[in-house]
Amino acid sequence: MRSTMDLTPLYRASIGFDRIADLMDRALASDIATPTYPPYNIEKTGENAYRISIAVAGFTADDLSVEMKDGAVIVSARKVEEDQGRTFLHRGIATRAFERKFALADHVRVTGASHVDGMLHIELVREVPEALKPRKIEISKSAAQTLEAEEVKKLDA
Repeated sequence: MRSTMDLTPLYRASIGFDRIADLMDRALASDIATPTYPPYNIEKTGENAYRISIAVAGFTADDLSVEMKDGAVIVSARKVEEDQGRTFLHRGIATRAFERKFALADHVRVTGASHVDGMLHIELVREVPEALKPRKIEISKSAAQTLEAEEVKKLDA
């Protein structure tokens, strides 16, 4: 059974929120199997810093690809078959090709990636533009208060 949500009122009363609506549609889609390979963590490492850590045992840095495209980080891996002439009695280490997509919020960008001890770490940071940061608005005196202050200055002089 698929849960559905009617987002029509959102489209009628707002402009530019279609990306949020698309994200909600994808999150609510239960008929699509969510991949579990490879396992990963998402952690907050600072006020505006994040890290995606993906277990990529058996892959080298050359086998992995990390790219930003259409507001998402796409991680993929292709392993060149090296198993010719090898006979496995048990094969429990999966090195199958994969692609993982992580949707990013506005103003989040990738700052780097590293491959250490079978883990791929992708560093992200949210950089809010100056125009969107909170700022204090100076409150000016009313015209009457300004005139009154000027009159006091004249009388003092």
